[in-house]
Amino acid sequence: MSEPAANTQLHGLVERVVYHTEDTGYCILKVLPEGKREPVSLIGKAPRVVAGEQFEALGKWESTRDYGQQFKAESLKLTRPDSAAGIERYLGSGLIDGIGPAYAKRLLVKFGKRIFDIIENESVKLEGVEGIGRKRRLEIKESWMKQKSVHNIMLFLHQHGISSSRAQRIYKTYGDDALSVLNSNPYKLAQDMHGVGFKTADDIAYQLGMAADAPERLRAGLLHVLETAASRGNCCLPETLVVPQAVELLRSSEALIRPEMEHLIMAGQIERHSLGAESVLYLPHLRAAEVSIAKSLHVLVSTAATYPEIDTQEATAWAATKTGKALAESQQRAVVAALENRCLIITGGPGVGKTTIVNTILTILRSKEMKVTLAAPTGRAAKRLNESTGLEAKTLHRLLEYQGSGQWGRNRGRPLTGDVFVVDECSMIDTQLMAQFLSALPTDAHLLLVGDSDQLPSVGPGMVLYDLIRNGKVPCVKLTEIFRQAATSRIITSAHEINRGQVPDLKPVCDSDFFFLEATTPEAISRTIVDLVQRRLPSRYGFDPVKDIQVLTPMNRHILGTHALNEALQAALNPPSEMKYEIERFGANFRVGDKVIQKHNNYDKDVFNGDIGHIVSIDTDPLKVCVRFDGERLVEYEPGELDELQLAYALTIHKSQGSEFSCVIIPVSTQHYVLLERSLIYTAVTRAKKLVILVGDPKALSMAVGKQESRKRWTGLSSLFTL
Repeated sequence: MSEPAANTQLHGLVERVVYHTEDTGYCILKVLPEGKREPVSLIGKAPRVVAGEQFEALGKWESTRDYGQQFKAESLKLTRPDSAAGIERYLGSGLIDGIGPAYAKRLLVKFGKRIFDIIENESVKLEGVEGIGRKRRLEIKESWMKQKSVHNIMLFLHQHGISSSRAQRIYKTYGDDALSVLNSNPYKLAQDMHGVGFKTADDIAYQLGMAADAPERLRAGLLHVLETAASRGNCCLPETLVVPQAVELLRSSEALIRPEMEHLIMAGQIERHSLGAESVLYLPHLRAAEVSIAKSLHVLVSTAATYPEIDTQEATAWAATKTGKALAESQQRAVVAALENRCLIITGGPGVGKTTIVNTILTILRSKEMKVTLAAPTGRAAKRLNESTGLEAKTLHRLLEYQGSGQWGRNRGRPLTGDVFVVDECSMIDTQLMAQFLSALPTDAHLLLVGDSDQLPSVGPGMVLYDLIRNGKVPCVKLTEIFRQAATSRIITSAHEINRGQVPDLKPVCDSDFFFLEATTPEAISRTIVDLVQRRLPSRYGFDPVKDIQVLTPMNRHILGTHALNEALQAALNPPSEMKYEIERFGANFRVGDKVIQKHNNYDKDVFNGDIGHIVSIDTDPLKVCVRFDGERLVEYEPGELDELQLAYALTIHKSQGSEFSCVIIPVSTQHYVLLERSLIYTAVTRAKKLVILVGDPKALSMAVGKQESRKRWTGLSSLFTL
């Protein structure tokens, strides 16, 4: 095997900035290397870049079909130019207000390489240049000082490993005080800015020489322990867990840490409460969210329903003629409960008739001219709700007019309008989102919460639906009867067996919709999955391998994680070819025809976390990627925005919540032992409409079915909600 090519050093002058995004620092430059007569393309990352700057780069030359030879820089350093040509280009780039190409030439003729010092320290001399009076001179100096400040801050942050997008946000947050804040207390970043965590701040603090036992560091570490707990789904954490975790994180002693914990409690940055016999610590916003949910639901449950007078038996029979679905006795009881209570939870697994009940309720209420509003946590869940009811359904974020940065257009002061609110897939709703939604309900609203509390809980902190059902104060209908049509499906019956802690029968049954294929090693599991998607399932069932089949896996890393499986499936289903454009960004190759998923909500583009689409084109001038999402929406991405997308041939099971797929394939391996648990497998199996295939080790499946880790979250909602 040949050795990989060694890195090459390149230095010279930036001729032109072809593309640069401040969010990621990604840039495409035309540069003139020393000793060369013709400019070349350079791709790299820099917090700021201006034509005329000198560059030093370390990287490799690579040849591309579309762009020829270009230099891909692993590291890129930019400095102020010292050559006459560089200075002229730099000053004339538009960087400094009041100086264009013409004035740049005049200033260079007048002052030569001293021009930067003149602007900064002797700016009055600029008035000796034709066309520059006092007003323009002050404009030039003010702009220069601002740019210098920004440059110094950006350079400082970049050198300390902070991404360009965060560096921009830090500057916008603190302005010219950014360096002062960083030098006095870099941990303030972790407190003030979402996305800048303790470890980043701790690295900066270490490099700046801050003492390991500094109070600022110990307090930041304690907050980090609670923030980490929240990222794992907890709303609070017992004091008996917080202190040892802080000791380990900070490599400090309990004697030093406890006084700082008391300081944070006194300052209101941490709250201490009792949860049964435990003393637990909260981040204040999570405690406030739990209290808000409890208060809102207390009001709803304590208030009688104000529906028009309805003969439920007669109305149910009438609705059956409209929906074409007659109700069983258990379903009728659910409809009666919904029409008798201002707030009701309907919960149950697959095949128990939740959709039929909801449609019956909606049909009855709409006939009484009540305004109904439908919502779900994700775009795909909202789309499914729309398809099952025929009515408009919105994501909760869109319904509440989310404006980014924690700002909402709908709240207690500007409530929603409507008579009846139906929210589906409630197991996915975290504590803060539920608090926001309930606070925005009008005072006379009726609420129907629908979901399967045995699915995975929300990605965010809390397990709201589970806690409300466990608490028992909110009226709840639990559906357990599997109806005749659903009972013939092994997907449905196996899901219910898994949920009861039983390993389903794995013996193959002809014409079944549920199979287990045994494979012993991760490599064998991966090969089997690729063969199923590429050849066997399309041949046997006629499935489209990209549109109809979805691989769902517990994790992102390792050979059976999303990254490796996506690479293997992409190579099999959409290999490279000379006729197919592709672009490499953020560690992934994107090709025309690839299946992709949106990773974050982007309200400007009208695409949301969990939306799945296909790349339909990659244009080269200017460079952009066009994705067609469900509903035939076309969305364009610039190269620096591709970190919002990832390949979607394989998804994590968490990402699949609220979605349905014709065929689901699930790797089951002891490689996933840390994550393997009952709710995970149950959720994955219930995503399939027509076929489920588990591939792997029966021991791993048994291990998963026997473990229920997702219910082990520290939350206080159930104990808060008392009537």
